[in-house]
Amino acid sequence: MAYLLGIDIGTSGTKTLICDHAGKVIATAMAEHTVESPNPGWSEQSPVQWWDATCKATKAVIKKAKVKPSQVTGIGLSGQMHGSVFLADDTKPLRPALLWNDQRTQAQCDAITKLAGGKRKLINMVGNPALTGFTAPKILWVRENEPKVYAKTKHILLPKDYIRLCMTGEYATEVGDASGTLLLDVKKRKWHTGLMSKLGIDSSLMPNCYESHIVTGKLTATAAKAMGLVKDIPVVGGSGDQPAGAVGNGIVQAGIVSATLGTSGVMYAHASQPVYDRDGRVHTMCSAVENEWCVFGCMLSAGGSFQWFRNHMADVEVAKAKKKKVDPYTLLIQQAQQAQPGSEGLFFLPYLTGERCPYANPNARGGWIGLTARHDRSAMIRSLLEGVTFGMADALNIMQQMGIATQSVRLSGGGARSDFWRQLQADIYNTPVVTINTQEGPAYGVALLAGVGTGVWSSVKQACQQAISETEKRKPNRKTAKLYQQYHKQYRNLYAALEPMYEQIASL
Repeated sequence: MAYLLGIDIGTSGTKTLICDHAGKVIATAMAEHTVESPNPGWSEQSPVQWWDATCKATKAVIKKAKVKPSQVTGIGLSGQMHGSVFLADDTKPLRPALLWNDQRTQAQCDAITKLAGGKRKLINMVGNPALTGFTAPKILWVRENEPKVYAKTKHILLPKDYIRLCMTGEYATEVGDASGTLLLDVKKRKWHTGLMSKLGIDSSLMPNCYESHIVTGKLTATAAKAMGLVKDIPVVGGSGDQPAGAVGNGIVQAGIVSATLGTSGVMYAHASQPVYDRDGRVHTMCSAVENEWCVFGCMLSAGGSFQWFRNHMADVEVAKAKKKKVDPYTLLIQQAQQAQPGSEGLFFLPYLTGERCPYANPNARGGWIGLTARHDRSAMIRSLLEGVTFGMADALNIMQQMGIATQSVRLSGGGARSDFWRQLQADIYNTPVVTINTQEGPAYGVALLAGVGTGVWSSVKQACQQAISETEKRKPNRKTAKLYQQYHKQYRNLYAALEPMYEQIASL
């Protein structure tokens, strides 16, 4: 037997996955990370802990799958997008990596927009506006605020590409992840040296850029020993977690959209041509399918909002769950089901870490609005789930306005595991929602890409057709969907009304 290994460098941990050459998942494993916040709005991680977690999780999944290291025939890499790793000529980072949800770079975003000749011109250059989460403003921030670090910098890598360096000794990336740097010509699928010149960024700092299924190196003997594998296993380009997750969900052709509720929430659609939102409210990037593209919107605190509630306001449920050996989220959702649709006019705004889509506003703040003496805990929980789902629907509505077909929405992440939340999504999106035979996301996607790169499948689309199938389809409840259309409109009005106050609140 021969197997494929997928590795996903997430924010909260590194996940590994083993599947066979038919795409059947054999085992998964996880090793956790920690996130540091030296100042409000800052988010950093040590890349070294990514490598430690990669080695730990790879050894664990090999043992769990009862696979011999010599049976692994290909490796795919995925990871959190936009993070920036600054290196000299070795694998020791010059500083912690600035992450995708770091909000310190608004001044640099403004400068990039001005140097590019305005927001519309920047979108025409690289497919997207300047957002605080992207890599380019992070580069400028380090150059301006840590000049000694920048002077020593010879290479800038994205999270998964730092792991590639540790595994293969190669400096490389691929078009999907590179799209999120704000430095890639998304139409031409290569670095935009013209914009780099305007920004004063030496193009030699960025690695070679490949398509996602291309083999970019082989596992060195040193890395193989650290990971519990054998040397010379091919490592493909892989992709950032969003394009990789799309492959893992089979979103590789027009008409199918995915809604992934993790820490962030992502609404993702495949596109055969690059199409842009004029205002840059959703992102246009290269997909993991060669010479094809994707459009997606990312809200920053989706499942993260629910996690925040669990961590800070659900001590009773957490304790009960431990005794009953169940997931505390299950107990919270049971309470949410007791409230009426719409939570009797109670709204939750999920802007706990600012917002990205459809409002590029690092100063946005979250909260409940509409509380009355009638509301109880169940209404607060339900309104939180509704607010997160309204935020996801914002991105879906923008895509539909762009003419992107949305015949159905495939669900993954935490929102796909709950019967209640699946139906809630169908009702709020007012579109049929579908679950599939796997919920493994990016790690599975890059395992399939590794299979394409090593000849198991002839194309990414063939891999998905053979490995992925739909298991359940839910249609929206017409009456509830109509109610939610009214509530969603009010939800959007609340942001518009509060936006002028957010900067003042954030400055306190």
